[in-house]
Amino acid sequence: MTLTQPVVLIRDSLEADVVAIQEIYAHHVLHGTASFELTPPTLDDMRQRRADVVAKNLPYLVAEQNGVVVGYAYVTLYRPRPAYRFTVEDSVYVRDGLAGQGIGSLLLAEIIKICTAKGYRQLMAVVGDASPPSVSLHERNGFTLAGTFKAVGYKFGAWRDTAMLQRSLGDGDLTDPI
Repeated sequence: MTLTQPVVLIRDSLEADVVAIQEIYAHHVLHGTASFELTPPTLDDMRQRRADVVAKNLPYLVAEQNGVVVGYAYVTLYRPRPAYRFTVEDSVYVRDGLAGQGIGSLLLAEIIKICTAKGYRQLMAVVGDASPPSVSLHERNGFTLAGTFKAVGYKFGAWRDTAMLQRSLGDGDLTDPI
């Protein structure tokens, strides 16, 4: 008998998903170092954050398994100045206990696909604590390490680094944007 993993559906997030998104993120804030936030955002904060991303026509996705949100990913503009308009930054979070099952890769692959189709040329990842699983996730999806900022965050009684990773999208810097 062959056991199969339940199918993971990647889809656009809905406002109704924000409860699960906030729950997933709160765990990472309280117990991990991938996020440098110290206090989990409220449900209203997370609703507003999602609304801000969606209002800019940027992707905000969830991974759903058996009807349960098991991860999410979104992009924001990398920086607000106009010269950065072709560069976005991703964030990917997976429910506690489900890392290593490919959920993050499915989310990130869809983010890459959507951002490429929208004409973005560079995708950045800012990885708190230079988290090896997150760095590895991004490298498996075509990112390269651009650099590491040493001891820029202080959480759980220790200084934390931040890794910067980058991936070209579409023609990257080989052609001028349209």
